[in-house]
Amino acid sequence: MKTDDLIALLAAEAEPVPRRAARRRLAWAMAAALPLSVAWMAAFYGVRPGLVAGLSEPMAWIKMLLPAAVGLGGFVLTERLARPGVPVRSAWLAIAAPLLLLWALGLAAWTTAAPEARADLLFGRTWRTCTLNIAAIALPLFAAAIIALRGLAPTRPALAGAAAGVLAGGVGAAVYALHCPELAAPFLAVWYVLGMAVPAVAGAALGRVLLRW
Repeated sequence: MKTDDLIALLAAEAEPVPRRAARRRLAWAMAAALPLSVAWMAAFYGVRPGLVAGLSEPMAWIKMLLPAAVGLGGFVLTERLARPGVPVRSAWLAIAAPLLLLWALGLAAWTTAAPEARADLLFGRTWRTCTLNIAAIALPLFAAAIIALRGLAPTRPALAGAAAGVLAGGVGAAVYALHCPELAAPFLAVWYVLGMAVPAVAGAALGRVLLRW
């Protein structure tokens, strides 16, 4: 068979991809993995006592909502990178905006605090474990995102892997907030962001291998 005939035969059997197929595939992956991350948090760390009463504190909401917003931005970025030729520039803003807000809150709290109080604001009681705990909780979400991407068509594997890590890290940090007793903005601006960065860096490295065509 001639090459032109083969191409024509393959093209004749091609079918249009359903609209929003990448978004649905990624959403289903997250829906399947999120209960695993919540179960991991509950089993190994436990829900914080007085969680409901603590929601009267504005920082308790910020601690959950800003990482969740990062995760949502990561979802948008991952979904776009899963499709060839789709621009992603505006998706970076959805990730950067909550991070910049968190850093601004942390800087404001740091600069207005008394010098002797700054160490407590930055380190709290759990700085040694916070970052790794977030990364661990994000692991099921990260694995699900990578599996979903492997069934799609990312043309920039390292960047797609990093986006999957941002998605997993943001959602994982929001889940970890259900356990974490820390409320100081400088603590969140450093250790939560590092916790979200770990899956992103790992995703960039693993994406080169796992998402390569």
